Amino acid sequence: MTVRRIQGSEVEYGIAVQGQPQANPMVAATHVVNAYAAAHGLTRRAQWDYEEENPLRDARGFDLSREAADPSQLTDEDLGLANIILTNGARLYVDHAHPEYSGPEVTTPLDVVRWEKAGEAVMRRGAELAGQIPGVGPIVLYKNNVDNKGASYGAHENYLMRRDVPFVQIVRHLTPFFVSRQVMCGAGRVGQEQDGSVHAFQLSQRADYFEVEVGLETTLKRPIINTRDEPHADPKKYRRLHVIIGDANLADVALYLKHGTTSVVLAMIEDGFLNEEEVELADPVRALQTISHDPTLRVAVERADGRTITGLELQWHYFEKARTYLDKLGDADPVAEQTSALMDRWESVLTRLERDPMECVRELDWVAKLSLLERYRERDGLDWDDAKLHLVDLQYHDVRTGKGLFHRLDQAGRIERLVTDAEVLDAVSEPPRDTRAYFRGKCLEQYASQIAAASWDSVIFDLPGYDSLQRVPTMEPLRGTAEHVEELFARSGTATELFAAITGR
Repeated sequence: MTVRRIQGSEVEYGIAVQGQPQANPMVAATHVVNAYAAAHGLTRRAQWDYEEENPLRDARGFDLSREAADPSQLTDEDLGLANIILTNGARLYVDHAHPEYSGPEVTTPLDVVRWEKAGEAVMRRGAELAGQIPGVGPIVLYKNNVDNKGASYGAHENYLMRRDVPFVQIVRHLTPFFVSRQVMCGAGRVGQEQDGSVHAFQLSQRADYFEVEVGLETTLKRPIINTRDEPHADPKKYRRLHVIIGDANLADVALYLKHGTTSVVLAMIEDGFLNEEEVELADPVRALQTISHDPTLRVAVERADGRTITGLELQWHYFEKARTYLDKLGDADPVAEQTSALMDRWESVLTRLERDPMECVRELDWVAKLSLLERYRERDGLDWDDAKLHLVDLQYHDVRTGKGLFHRLDQAGRIERLVTDAEVLDAVSEPPRDTRAYFRGKCLEQYASQIAAASWDSVIFDLPGYDSLQRVPTMEPLRGTAEHVEELFARSGTATELFAAITGR
């Protein structure tokens, strides 16, 4: 497959309570999740099922001991924080000090955009409702990655891959791609270095926080390639590539390109199309940061063979490889029209970035943000060390439609949209129809009182007449779709009837 692939995203949101700089962010995040749950009839008993999670299993063939793990890696522990499952198949919960929305599994990059945008709407509503709780105060959420105090939080991607693909090939061929992908997908940041002490603009919010090439961690010693081996599917057939290097995108096109181009590169890796002679970087971590620190896109980084290459040239390399690959694939691509649209957009964006990045001001977050900042700098005579520019940077990511600068650009028609408001609103409550998320979401919608727990790979029922809880595994992400079970839901008035129809018991 090419752009069609089981994939999804997880976004942690920055959080602040207006007028209360010392407010506990974990408490505020809990208010956001619980307020949304209460207002939408989601205060039910269903819990997240941690049974099949194993965050310490490493794709390199070993398990990290719990004693050696950082507490932030123990994501399989129920800490008693707010944690709900939405009828669209997503998970809304508190991840340490941040509210997080983990979108449902989808099959195309365009659907990632749709259901991630639905997550923005969910978070926006949760914050509005939480702010109405007496004594809480107005809560503001930011879809960004840095707090400008030295800390960063994630916008992760997930891609299902074949288990038989050697992990060393994934590392070899994805590393240069991820290092350079930020020329299209960076969210832009005022300040360089983790603490922002260098006064300049850069492409990526996350680049300065990466320290190693490969590793299991996600919050310390962040790696370009994360090795967590937690497939949430049949482990004999699949691995889930957990990508932590991306920025949180607000622009539809940037988010679409992030997932779409990665899907195409993964297809080439799975099919063995990329060979040992592909580009290898001398120091990927340094290259990641060098490329991020250069909004002109002209600074070159060193290759392992001693030659040099720019981030834009690296992306052209992958694009040309993809074009040759797709020509050979021919009619074997089951979603050729979608793949063709992605390739056209990829080529168009690279062409215009090469000519003048500002030609992509309606499509890419870092360009849109830089354009805003430069207008402020010119109007007010500001240098990059001025605190006003940091405020503009932050305000770009404010999820409130009347306050966030991205949303004001959108309302003024200065941002290109790929999904409509109506499609996003529908995705707030409705699951994708072509993955197992449909089964999960519809179970929560129709039989809430009899769902004890759920996760990505199971739904657990508490049924009258049964002595114990009953687990329905959902290990195949392309089963449990509307095509498979919509009629079953229509004729099953109760969860007991549904369970009997599925199991024959």
